[in-house]
Amino acid sequence: MDSKSEYEKKPAQTPVETERMRNRRVYVPKVDIIETGEAMVMFADMPGVDEKSVEVILEKNVLTITGAVEPQALPRRNIAYAEYDVGDYERAFTVSDEIDRERIEAVVKNGVLKIALHKAPQAKVKKIAVRTE
Repeated sequence: MDSKSEYEKKPAQTPVETERMRNRRVYVPKVDIIETGEAMVMFADMPGVDEKSVEVILEKNVLTITGAVEPQALPRRNIAYAEYDVGDYERAFTVSDEIDRERIEAVVKNGVLKIALHKAPQAKVKKIAVRTE
């Protein structure tokens, strides 16, 4: 496999339901996952969330990401047409025991939630030196 094709995005199966209904819509954010020697890095598309409205929880081996976007009132404006809808985000992933639970980091910027799931020391890729005799 050449190095270019190794890093190309590959289509993944997404959940059948991309949104659910509660009191308001619940969207399933699209996620890209990249694996490095040190970590699994997830990028979740969650437009409108910020650090106060997003939550990342690891319980047992399930990592759950949730976020809420509140509607913004437009003062003194009458909406003539609207397609943009707001709601909550929710998605859950099963996480391997190879993840160091104490070193999970989450950052949100411009509506993208980045989660770094660092590998436990015993799970990191180790290159073995080969000697001659």
